[in-house]
Amino acid sequence: MKNFSSNIIATAAQCQQVDSDTSNNFGVDEFTLMEVAGHSAAQKIRAEIDLPCHAVILCGRGNNGGDGLVVGRYLVQHGVQISIVFVGGVDDLSPMAQKNYELLQKIERHDDSVDLDIVTQWDDFDQSTSAHFIIDGMLGTGLESDLRGHYPAAVRWTNEQPCPVFAMDIPTGLHTDSGEVMGAAVQADKTFAFGMLKQGFYLGQGHKHTGKIQYCELPFPNYLKKNIKRFVIDDSMISETEHTPAAHKYDAGVVYIIAGSEGLTGAAILAAKSAWSAGAGAVILVCPHGLLPIFENNLPQIIKKPVGNSDDFHFKQDHLEAVSKIIREKKGTVLIGPGMGRAKTTVEFTNSLLAAAHRECIIDADALWALAQNPQWTKPKGASWIITPHPGELSNLTAKNMERDLWRLSEVEQLSNEKKLTVLSKGFPVILCSPQGDTFITDYDTRAFSRAGFGDVLAGKIAALKAKGYPGEGSCIRALLEGHHQLIQSREKNLARLPEPFDLL
Repeated sequence: MKNFSSNIIATAAQCQQVDSDTSNNFGVDEFTLMEVAGHSAAQKIRAEIDLPCHAVILCGRGNNGGDGLVVGRYLVQHGVQISIVFVGGVDDLSPMAQKNYELLQKIERHDDSVDLDIVTQWDDFDQSTSAHFIIDGMLGTGLESDLRGHYPAAVRWTNEQPCPVFAMDIPTGLHTDSGEVMGAAVQADKTFAFGMLKQGFYLGQGHKHTGKIQYCELPFPNYLKKNIKRFVIDDSMISETEHTPAAHKYDAGVVYIIAGSEGLTGAAILAAKSAWSAGAGAVILVCPHGLLPIFENNLPQIIKKPVGNSDDFHFKQDHLEAVSKIIREKKGTVLIGPGMGRAKTTVEFTNSLLAAAHRECIIDADALWALAQNPQWTKPKGASWIITPHPGELSNLTAKNMERDLWRLSEVEQLSNEKKLTVLSKGFPVILCSPQGDTFITDYDTRAFSRAGFGDVLAGKIAALKAKGYPGEGSCIRALLEGHHQLIQSREKNLARLPEPFDLL
């Protein structure tokens, strides 16, 4: 996977390491990095404001405060009235914060045209002060404990103001790695991410506090970031998933869907329609014979291959040979699981089929339940698997707690690495891990996909894209983005109701 500089998601430790390596090994010093960051944020803010206006800049004692001071220095010289407030005082400022504090003091002494007020401690700040916008430069990526001192009060004051709030690098109080709130956290309208996106933006409570995220490039050389393997999913990745079109509908364009049981035929119908609408050359539904009349009425464009007898309404172990023979007829991708049910004989059938399926498989829904019933499950040698568990299914597969996003991220990466398969962990956010060690996280609201039926549509779309020649993670990325755009279009057309799964077909 190409190393998308603006898509890289980093932890606090990774941010610190790249920053240090850029200064110590690449030769761009810390002051220059802070200057570039502050200047970039100031330019973006200036593009959004009208003069005259007043900004309150809340600064801490560390380098996040230094970022705020740089922004203030540029804004005040462009006609913005600035009030700098040092929430933790001015004793023990970091070297970079101290240097930028001194630069602002020089401007204050020598330039009578600027409107600059510096408040050196929180208790001296008039909290009735009104502002057109607030800049949060209190605490940055190094926060590891709940807020103390005057910081909780400053956060509360910030969140109570009616004006926009711009956060420098990360909202104060948001944990960089987990996205958890450390006692209290600023609710920003916009967050300027310096050099790299922060993992906490996308996990935990991050989405509630960051507002719109704007990337600000810093002069970090790409080679210093090459070992960071987490990325945010966006449309720039679509071109990285190109494939070679099939010359004939049966050339790498076949999707076999093994699905359905009595009372659960809707899942199979949605998955089959989704695979067809995504452009698969042929979609072949393998089903228990007793369900054939339902599928004949609802899926005229889909090839049906029933197994067993007319009184079979779920898969059984004695269907194994017939199903295996069908999916060997042509090269293609197998999707197994939608609406299969959890009958004991179906579980036995599913695990037997998967153990012998040395091919491309997307394993979803009830097939994941069956897999979890075998604690020793493993992928056959030579097989290529994509599994698509929601958090409950992931817990069943790993026997681990998925209550926190950070735990889920860790378990998904470990599962993908140990089992050598692609894992698409549904939830908010979606977390996608490839066996090559890359991790991809969505930055948009995926909660609609938790509604019944959306998972079947997503699985069918992934299966079709995989059959058409996209790589494992590429088929998942494209399916997620296409599904997201279709949901947006559906919402725009039907503002009075929630979208339904068939809106994506």
